Amino acid sequence: MQFLIIDDDKTFRDAACVLVEDGGHTAESAATGDDGLSRLKEDEFDAVLLDMRLGAECGLDILSEIQKQHPRIPVVMLTAEGSIPLAVEAMRRGAADFLEKPFLREPFVVVLARLQKLRRMGQRIEKLEREATETRRERVEPIFDFSVPAMSEVMDILKRAAGTPASVLILGESGTGKSVAARAVHAMSHLADRPFVTVSCPSLSKELLESELFGHVKGSFTGAVKDHWGKVRSAEGGTLFLDEIGDLPLEIQPKLLRLLQEREYERLGENVTRRADIRFIAATNRDLKQKVAEGSFREDLFFRLNVITVVMPPLRNRQGDLLRFADHYLKYFATQCGRRKTGLTDDAATRLLAHTWPGNLRELRNAIERAVILARGDVVTASDLPIDLPGPSVGGSQPVKAGVVIPTGAKVTLEALEEAHIRQVLSLASSLVEAAEILGIDQATLYRKRKKLGLE
Repeated sequence: MQFLIIDDDKTFRDAACVLVEDGGHTAESAATGDDGLSRLKEDEFDAVLLDMRLGAECGLDILSEIQKQHPRIPVVMLTAEGSIPLAVEAMRRGAADFLEKPFLREPFVVVLARLQKLRRMGQRIEKLEREATETRRERVEPIFDFSVPAMSEVMDILKRAAGTPASVLILGESGTGKSVAARAVHAMSHLADRPFVTVSCPSLSKELLESELFGHVKGSFTGAVKDHWGKVRSAEGGTLFLDEIGDLPLEIQPKLLRLLQEREYERLGENVTRRADIRFIAATNRDLKQKVAEGSFREDLFFRLNVITVVMPPLRNRQGDLLRFADHYLKYFATQCGRRKTGLTDDAATRLLAHTWPGNLRELRNAIERAVILARGDVVTASDLPIDLPGPSVGGSQPVKAGVVIPTGAKVTLEALEEAHIRQVLSLASSLVEAAEILGIDQATLYRKRKKLGLE
């Protein structure tokens, strides 16, 4: 836990910090009530130890202010003049407990146990509130119940890994749902009621990212005007999700490796080694093996992350899921926009199935949102979809775009289906001889078909 100790006696503040840190927790201190209130606004704390007498200030008044501004932070009152009336008044104003100064280890341990219980209750309340909010918003990422075997296998691996402390590495193209899968692992794990903290590796400069991850102390670099606890501290007891870890600067990788292996780290500008009790999940759309070969990603870090690894299949390989996702997004955005939309026309469904979706779920979501907004009728037609979304011509008069996959049974001509199949086989075969064998035709016939399609 992270404690803030507010007391005007420096000797006592220092002694209390040592006692708290000996118990495996962290502590910061403030000499006045105003300083303490400022620190509470700037940083996150789990509990406050507040002196009843702060020079000319009354601790009970500071307690009232803390209750107004930070009602969920428990406050323990400290006094050298312990009495029943003072304790009753402190509890009446919202104090969580009461300790006499100088307090010893035994009574502090008893109070600490109560505070930890309150903290767990608070975390459960926050989790329930978060779930209720997400339910009201009708979350639009349908991560479960994938019908395609490849995705079912991915989810099976993630479910089995969720109950273990092993690191999980999620690979896949941009927009395939890697961050949603990471949240699913956390939700299925024994840490579901603990924090889930995300660090976006490519979002900041090297210096700011290191501070964001590990934290810093005042004066450690230009602009560090106060102490800061990083995302590692925020994720304590829960899950730290390292998004797009393939873009992590090389200079930070040794520190992350140490955190993964030893569960130890230091804030920038500080020599105090701290322990971290967290579970790691990482994701990237980069080829980490290639980055290791290029020297831009540490091999030992890759091996440490590569304990449980899954690859999120791109949407073009999940035709069985595509229309279900589209229908899900359609219902969501229709509700959000207050419009009555009953579904997709056959031509709209065919166009969706014919597209390769390089942007994956993110692109599909945007396309359906646009269609719901622009559609004039109760159903979404092909003309409501983005104009750059290709689709095979039913009459076969327009060429099939390279890379388009047309499912069997789609409302297209045999000519269009044959063209799409030939293009696909040619893109996968290692030679024209192999392509002809796969297609079941001789090389001369394949030559004529390629010429007709302009594929020479």
